[in-house]
Amino acid sequence: MLIVQKFGGTSVGDLERIQNVANRVSETKKAGNDIVVVVSAMSGETNKLVAYAEHLSKNPARAEMDMLLSSGERVTAALLAIALSEMGFPAVSMTGRKAGIVTDNIHTKARIEVINPVAMQEAIKEGKIVVVAGFQGVSQDGNVTTLGRGGSDLSAVAIAGALKADLCEIYTDVSGIFTTDPRIEPKAKKLNEISYDEMLELASLGAKVLQNRSVELAKKLNVNLVTRTSFSDEEGTLITKEENIMEKPLVSGIALDKNQARVSLVGVKDRPGIASDIFTKLSNNNVNIDMIIQNVGHDGKANVDFTVPVGDLNDAKKVMDVFLKESEVDEVSYDENICKVSIVGVGMKSHTGVAAKAFSIMASENININMISTSEIKISMIIAEKYAELSVRALHNAYELDK
Repeated sequence: MLIVQKFGGTSVGDLERIQNVANRVSETKKAGNDIVVVVSAMSGETNKLVAYAEHLSKNPARAEMDMLLSSGERVTAALLAIALSEMGFPAVSMTGRKAGIVTDNIHTKARIEVINPVAMQEAIKEGKIVVVAGFQGVSQDGNVTTLGRGGSDLSAVAIAGALKADLCEIYTDVSGIFTTDPRIEPKAKKLNEISYDEMLELASLGAKVLQNRSVELAKKLNVNLVTRTSFSDEEGTLITKEENIMEKPLVSGIALDKNQARVSLVGVKDRPGIASDIFTKLSNNNVNIDMIIQNVGHDGKANVDFTVPVGDLNDAKKVMDVFLKESEVDEVSYDENICKVSIVGVGMKSHTGVAAKAFSIMASENININMISTSEIKISMIIAEKYAELSVRALHNAYELDK
């Protein structure tokens, strides 16, 4: 088998942990597999480099930040290759450039355009373990680029796709994907397998184990993804095509997202194109909109509610001030004390009554639902933040996810 293994910052946090990773990689090699390892910077290293730059400049050039930040992963890659070679397992470290990862020119959040895997393939043929510095590539014009948040996961998935690997294992400090956050509901169970679409919903709804971009890429490239812990031999969770999953549970998981704010517009002027104007202006100011509800208010005017990430709220307020000044909206209010609780499961496609059950559970707990959004495989509800944990536990229990 050809396996791509990715180890995050906590897994390579110090020299002892890098040695631990070397031991794990060597076991996989001893079992007769070819391996490409993708590594992050040692935990805390990237923050330290950012602090260095900010000490010298309030606004450092993005291209220089890429040059600086890409060094963290290179250090880890070289150290791991040294450790493996010392153990008698020939290894070679590669930068993103050497590994053939070509990106666009958007510094600090580049997108991978193509991977030329020849250098990696040649090293694998020679029996070497390839250790690639994650999170980075090279633009068409030869500049170092970095891939933004979750960049090392992206590197691993893209490499697995380019090499047509049998498996891509993402090692983190958690042992897999759970039915909900075990810190909120101790009865949460680890899932053996989950579909790409369910994982995408859970990732976008606040589950922090994997970034959306990595799951989207895995689905597009048809890469079987496993997320597991680097601190034990415990089996992880397989993320794969829906048709590969034998048992499709009604509900796979409950997600909670506290990073939400609600914007309520009262008395929106009744004219064609007003909604387009509002949401185009928000989009132009890079405000990310999630749920939207519109209903007709008094005198033909409409009321519109929508939610945004908390970090986008100030930008949203600036846009709303423009519409208030122009008397296109009578009144605007904001609420940061909300959260979004969501139910996800491919089984919803073929079963009725899932939403009704969720609403009745919320009613029985005296939790008021402010907004509702649904798709084929998810139901999301905006509620007061004080009921966040209670709602997760109640729904987890109602759908018997601990069974």
